[in-house]
Formats: sequence, C-alpha cells, structure tokens
Amino acid sequence: MGWASVGRGTGPGRVWPESGAAVAAGAAQLPAVFALLSWQALAADPYGVSYPGLGLLVLFLFAPVALPVLGLLHAWVQTLPGAVVADVVLRRVPGPRWALRLLGVTLVGAVWAVVGAVWAGLPFVATAACLAALGVVPVLAMEYARVRPTGGRGLWWRAAGVSVVLFVLALVGGPLATAVGLIEEYEPPPLSAERVAGVWRGEGGAVLELLPGGRAELTRMPGEPGFRATADFAVCDGPGNWRLESGRVRDRVVVRLAADAAGEGEDGCRGETVWSSGGTERSPELFVFFGDPDSSSPRILTRDT
Repeated sequence: MGWASVGRGTGPGRVWPESGAAVAAGAAQLPAVFALLSWQALAADPYGVSYPGLGLLVLFLFAPVALPVLGLLHAWVQTLPGAVVADVVLRRVPGPRWALRLLGVTLVGAVWAVVGAVWAGLPFVATAACLAALGVVPVLAMEYARVRPTGGRGLWWRAAGVSVVLFVLALVGGPLATAVGLIEEYEPPPLSAERVAGVWRGEGGAVLELLPGGRAELTRMPGEPGFRATADFAVCDGPGNWRLESGRVRDRVVVRLAADAAGEGEDGCRGETVWSSGGTERSPELFVFFGDPDSSSPRILTRDT
C-alpha cells in the first residue's frame, strides 16, 4: 500500500527504478511538448510576430538543469499519484498494469484540470486531455523499468535518446497537425470597402474615421514619423485619404495624411501608414507595428459598432 505499491511485484528495493523512470520520461517528453506549444502559438498568433527560435535556444541552454527538475515535479504531482491510484484503488479492475496506471494518471490529471479551470479559467476538457497525454510516456517507461530495471546513468541516457526522437517528431508533426486541422491556424478576416468604412478607435484617444470615397479624418492617430525622428511614431491630426489593398495573407488599409496637415521637420507625419487586418470576423481590428516588431507591441484599432 502507499508509495511502496508503485514498485509492487519488484520488491521494496525496486521502487526507485520505476519512480526514476517516471522522472526521466517526464523530462524527456518536455522538449517535444515545448516545440508543439511553440508551433501552436505561432499558428494562432493574430499579429504574425511569434517566433519560437529564441524560446528553443533558451530551452537548449537550460535543458540540463531545468528538465530533470520539471520531470521530477511532473512525476510527483501526476505520474506517481496516478500509479498509486491504480495500484490501490483500481487494483481489482481487470486489465494490464500499464493500462490501469494510465487510467489512474488520467484521473489525477482530471483533478488538476478542475483546479486549472477554477483558478485560471483553463478549458477543462482540453486541459484534461493534454495532461492525460503527458502521462502516456512516463507510464510506459515505468512498465519498461519494472520488466528491465536500469541504473540511473543508463536510464537518463535512454531518456535523452527518446527525447531527441520525440523532439524531431514534434518538429515534423507541428506543421502536419496544422495542415490536417488538428492545430487551428489563425486566419485574419477579409476586408471590404463597406466593412472598413466607419470610425476606428485606439489607445491614447486615437480616432480614425474612414469615409466613403477614400476620404479620412485623423485625430491623435499614430503614423510614420519624419526621417530623423527619434520616436517610433508621430501623432497625426487632420484630413487625409485611404485605400484598401488585398494581400496574400492579410488585407491592408493604407492611410495617408494630407500634405498640408502632415507637418514638417523631425516630428511631422511622413508618407503612408499601412494598417493590417486582424481580430475576428465579428470583431475586426486594424494594427500596425512601429519600429522593430520583435521589441514593440502592435498599435491596434477597433471599429465602432
């Protein structure tokens, strides 16, 4: 009973091989999990600026330290409690040990999914499914360790090999999952002249009124600054014009302030500002980046309903 039952059938001295396998396998799958999450974030990014390269670099740099700790945490909060549930609560249920333990790990994951739903507002079904999936490799590793106990060094070398295989599969599987629809890819809403015409508002009191016929009125609108300006954008006021352009991925609204309102010098508004489509069909947005997109946030306009 208790934690000793995790090693049932292998003797008290064999508890560690299964527990160690749970820790090593939990750590081994995390690079693949991170790669899939990064790809999902890239596919779902409404502004097209997510780039997993930096995150993957950080992962590789800190993997030798972070992965064992995270694997230990996962084992102690889900895999090993799930094994205890299987060995103690579900012991009279017919079926192979690994299947019962996978069921136990799934039940423990469901409990954590409830906690996530209550405390963080996470979707219960999706969270429970992800946690159940995270339990598969550790449970199979525990069963393997029960049949063929392996020393600590050999265990981690095997885990490293499995981790590389899973990571490569994740890199290949991410685009494939997007292509077949398992990972939903963000699609910006198409724009039309009728849909764009109206009043758009942004932070700082910015108002852009797009009138039929291509006329525009700008109030405290961010725009491209003068050539020698030190700020990323200028604040533009006055009449102007606009036009709609179709793009391969996103439609764009090009806004130009009238020449007599643009101002002169470093702080004046220069040329055109290109706003790209974002948001959803029901709540469209226009957005633009000023400066380096990797180090700045988008300026967003929402349409008055």
